Amino acid sequence: MKLSTLLFGLVAGALSALPLTAVAQQPIVIKFSHVVALDTPKGLAAEFFAKRANELTKGKAKVEVYANSTLYKDKEEMEALQLGAVQMLAPSLAKFGPLGVKEFELFDLPYIFDNTAELHKVTQGPVGQMLLKKLEPKGIVGLAFWDNGFKSFSANTPIKMPADLKGKKIRIQSSKVLEEEIRALSALPQVMAFSEVYQALQTGVVDGAENPISNLYTQKMYEVQKHLALTEHGYLGYAVIVNKKFWEGLPADVRGQLEAAMKEATAYANKIAKEQNDKDLEALKKTGKTQVHTPTAEERAAFKKALAPVHVKMESRIGKDLLQAVYKETGFDPSKF
Repeated sequence: MKLSTLLFGLVAGALSALPLTAVAQQPIVIKFSHVVALDTPKGLAAEFFAKRANELTKGKAKVEVYANSTLYKDKEEMEALQLGAVQMLAPSLAKFGPLGVKEFELFDLPYIFDNTAELHKVTQGPVGQMLLKKLEPKGIVGLAFWDNGFKSFSANTPIKMPADLKGKKIRIQSSKVLEEEIRALSALPQVMAFSEVYQALQTGVVDGAENPISNLYTQKMYEVQKHLALTEHGYLGYAVIVNKKFWEGLPADVRGQLEAAMKEATAYANKIAKEQNDKDLEALKKTGKTQVHTPTAEERAAFKKALAPVHVKMESRIGKDLLQAVYKETGFDPSKF
């Protein structure tokens, strides 16, 4: 990120945060930056939110969406939000651990959610609201959780059992839990920005990755990954967040209209997430470039058994009481594996 670009963003952010009276007739500009493609669940939901926000505020606010890391990459966007260079993000939940809110790393734990019904008991319940509140001391207001989907492993060699990943270099997001997950499979975790993954797979810098199908398909990773196992071992979701100072400085009516737009966008995001992943899986199969394997019950059980120790190792980091609250909602018991 060039200094001039960041300074421009800061100036633009400062101007957009001015009271309405200071910029007569000018809409309040909300820059919404994200790192994935337009036709992913997050990309589509961001566009939906922008449209509804602009409609409900009757032009008082204008949401501008910047997709595919066109403004900031993974590592840069959170700092840009805190500085006010952008007003809104929807980072993956793994991004909040490095920010200092380790409790969010519970979402990285393997097999903690077996399905979206279990997941929504957490994200749409008291635990989810408590987690969003923990962002406020960082200068961030959490508005909502958006689904993407469950992650599966890809590589250039077949993946049926945990041993098939032994020694493989696997790309992950920056997360202590994900590092432990990959090590539990005797593989080598490689932290890397999402925008760099395709080239790393293409050149052999990494051997494989973990992604929801929609991310793998829209980034054309099927061109550089011969095998995909539908392990669905982990969840990838997002928290829609906004700069706290900017948000609290908005006129009350505009903020209320934006909250209404976000509620609609969240319902839309969570509806299309599974539909999009299912659609992209069929499209992926039709390319004929990646062989897709659906694990048997025995193979899935083997992955669960290999990854269950990650829960125990991360308990002190994430918080025992928090994990027990989640287990109570989902029925997960790591001691069974």
